[in-house]
Amino acid sequence: MNTAKLPQRITTKTASPTSESFDFKTLDEAIIAVRPQIDVPIASNFDNSFCAGHIFERAKYANKINEIVTTMITIDGILTLVSCIKLIFKPSKIIANRRISFFIKSRPLSVFSENLIMLKNNIPTAKHQSFTIENIEQGYNYIDNNPSPYVLKADGLASGKGVLIIDNKNEAKRELKEMLLNSKFGEASKMVVIEEFLSGSELSCFIFTDGKGYVTLPFAKDYKKIGENDKGLNTGGMGAVSPVPFVSMDFERKIHERIIKPTMKGIIDGNLEYKGFIFIGLIKVGENPYVIEYNVRMGDPEAEVVIPRIKNDLVELFSTIKNNSLGNIELEIDKRSVATIMAVSGGYPENYKKGYKISGLNKENESIFFHAGTKIDSDGEVITAGGRVIAVSSYGNNHNEAIKKSYKAIDKIKFKNINYRKDIGFDL
Repeated sequence: MNTAKLPQRITTKTASPTSESFDFKTLDEAIIAVRPQIDVPIASNFDNSFCAGHIFERAKYANKINEIVTTMITIDGILTLVSCIKLIFKPSKIIANRRISFFIKSRPLSVFSENLIMLKNNIPTAKHQSFTIENIEQGYNYIDNNPSPYVLKADGLASGKGVLIIDNKNEAKRELKEMLLNSKFGEASKMVVIEEFLSGSELSCFIFTDGKGYVTLPFAKDYKKIGENDKGLNTGGMGAVSPVPFVSMDFERKIHERIIKPTMKGIIDGNLEYKGFIFIGLIKVGENPYVIEYNVRMGDPEAEVVIPRIKNDLVELFSTIKNNSLGNIELEIDKRSVATIMAVSGGYPENYKKGYKISGLNKENESIFFHAGTKIDSDGEVITAGGRVIAVSSYGNNHNEAIKKSYKAIDKIKFKNINYRKDIGFDL
């Protein structure tokens, strides 16, 4: 995908939705034409990199069609999606009554997705039960009567950090109390799912649907823990690889037959008027797939390895949502592997400082730099502005080659207290 040369600084901060209509034919046109909301650097090398996360920040103000905006919301991740739900969906009663309901209730293994989709369609998943402050004593009993490890999940939006895996029974009870009584994750932990621990290799599956038909996007494997060998706290994502080497043709067939098809059947049978991305978090136990969670977005950092492998023009793909013509699109996938490595601020995912100058952004021409926690200061310098700062994605003939290229590129990026995992792909 060739990206147009873009202005280095976007400064419009007061843009608001209008009735103006845009007819985008290419992704370049979408990026350039739609008015921006925030002040962000788009890319360090405009010929070879663009910020997929911020495509939405521009696209959400185009009232082309609600469905395109719905889909593009998912690129930037769940917090942006939620903060913009009212802005985007308020004009449509159908969307407000149906789509928002689905967006909120399907995050992640909520009672909604358990009952409507998984249980009714016999989709394989871990044994689980949901608890609130009203039945917390039942939660304690559930822990007492089930073996460790215990998986505790905040049922709401917790920036990818609302999942705890605990070996000790008493500690699990303390954490359940913290989540429900002391709002450890705020509104996100008003309901907590306690889930059976499944041991295996995790991967991410993505469906793009117009409500009836669907296409399956490339599989990806991401790495959530802050430390090497998957140790330490959960993060929003430290790296990812696509395709996933351990997904054989037979295993992929099982995913389609046992999970994807029943999921779509559940959505259709439930009269859910949903169009866009469906994320399915999977785990491979032996040779069988199980669902860990559902979500209605792409995924980050999975988007940084999946999107580069899609050869189709994204806006053309999104446009099929308008008239349920997804079945007319032949998805073209790059056979090469893509790996992304995330550079984060020292101290993340806990306390960290911002405002450090970033250098080395113009030294790499092969890799793609996805800006996340960055901004341009008053002197025109790109500085850190968040926990996860920049994701570096690279193509390779196999996953090892792609990973090696991304590490070579990220090694050139410098800012104070920079941190990144050195073992992405260690288990492939």
